Amino acid sequence: MTDLLPQTLLNELQTKEEVSTWEFAKAHSEDVVVYHRLVVGALKSLLAQELVIEHPYKVPQIVLTQEGQHLAEHGSPESILWSLLEKPTIKEELKSKFESEAKLNIAISQGLKNKIVVLTKNEDKVPVLSRVTDTHKDTVKEQLNQVKKNGEISASDLQNLKKRQLLTQGEITAYKMTRGPKYAEGIRQFTPTEITSEMILSGSWHSANFKPLNFNSLGLKVQGGHLHPLLKVRALFREIFLELGYEEMPTNNFVESSFWNFDALFQPQQHPARDAHDTFFLTKPAKTLVVPEDYFLRVKKIHSEGGHGSYGLKYDWKEEEAKKNILRTHTTAVSSRMLYRLAQQSKFTPKKYFSIDRVYRNEALDATHLAEFHQIEGLVADYNLTLGDLIGSISQFFEKYGITQLRFKPAYNPYTEPSMEIFGYHPLLKRWVEIGNSGMFRPEMLLPMGLPEDVRVIAWGLSLERPTMIKYGIDNIRKLVGNKLDLEFVETNPICRFEAVSYTHLTLPTKRIV
Repeated sequence: MTDLLPQTLLNELQTKEEVSTWEFAKAHSEDVVVYHRLVVGALKSLLAQELVIEHPYKVPQIVLTQEGQHLAEHGSPESILWSLLEKPTIKEELKSKFESEAKLNIAISQGLKNKIVVLTKNEDKVPVLSRVTDTHKDTVKEQLNQVKKNGEISASDLQNLKKRQLLTQGEITAYKMTRGPKYAEGIRQFTPTEITSEMILSGSWHSANFKPLNFNSLGLKVQGGHLHPLLKVRALFREIFLELGYEEMPTNNFVESSFWNFDALFQPQQHPARDAHDTFFLTKPAKTLVVPEDYFLRVKKIHSEGGHGSYGLKYDWKEEEAKKNILRTHTTAVSSRMLYRLAQQSKFTPKKYFSIDRVYRNEALDATHLAEFHQIEGLVADYNLTLGDLIGSISQFFEKYGITQLRFKPAYNPYTEPSMEIFGYHPLLKRWVEIGNSGMFRPEMLLPMGLPEDVRVIAWGLSLERPTMIKYGIDNIRKLVGNKLDLEFVETNPICRFEAVSYTHLTLPTKRIV
């Protein structure tokens, strides 16, 4: 029994000057290799108590190769071939039974060598294989399993299996034990550390002298999962949107068509953002197959001819350009789908939507730019909204995480008019810092969808990475995402909480983030 091994080893030393772990394992088990590991484990427990002294030495050992391990489990190729030949079989018919033709050829070669199969030709001169004997024993499999069990094999069999690259010769570390400074022959009892099932069954636990337990030990550190800082900040923004009554949009459409990403937003097909140096285009599948046909034609008309009081963009709008598949460059592509779905309702219902998810740009990577980042977006669709409603909604949103001083600067976006950049005042830096972008979606975008003429849509957005870098004092975005990320930082970063009183202690990067 394994729980008695340490005491047995001590007893061996009562009559011997030294005890070899390898010879002890050979004498007490047929499965020498496995049992030797148990003996070494018992030796180490005695060594920790200074009951013995160890003297390592090397023992030659025969080891199965990967192919040898496979044959020990499944059988030799020649034996598999013999089992398949219940009747004479054409060689060609046997190819499907082996991993490769090379394996079949090995099986035939070894079968002929061991005279268990014979190769002849039929009347059509086609090679035919047949059994020579009615019974057969897979000696190769037996020899390999014997080596696996106790490392023993005859010299001739060893050479044969080595030629077939089924075995290699190596060595393992064994130990010779001698008495240690605290060894007391016939007096000292081995002290077990814990009760085992074998001790319970044998009843030896009644008289065992257990090692005292250390109840002050802290034990092993629990290895659990940890949230990335981006996920913590994302959870905070999501909570803010939900508290304000916004609905989350489905954002799992990472591959998007140019139609929903650009054309539905009234963004011209010649716009620089649609070039290959700014956008990732897919090669397979290169084009989308599904678009709402009527809406597709209305978007084409508003671009090329105008409508709804707009002159349009007056250019040759190409369907093949609109159907190109891309990795979405902004989550506004999701907003365009949701607004189109909203327009298909029999009666318009005011809505407040938000999304937080990944977008992709063909950017050169540096300390403040990534090719893949997160965009936060909020929008409100309702009757007769104004620029004042947009400023009020933005102020309410940013106030929730501690920015109360805001300014707005006129800007240009292809699909919003008017458009504004959002700036927040940072008391520590004593200056205004850009924190987002906003605007009102153009009628050329909304009316082709089918929304009522007096419905307005206001929207704003920012990146997720920038406030995360601000919160955790990170000056290089590649330390937040990518191979430079410090895993210890992920494990130890605090819970994310933005408060107005703590905003003055944050350090903003001076460069634009994504």
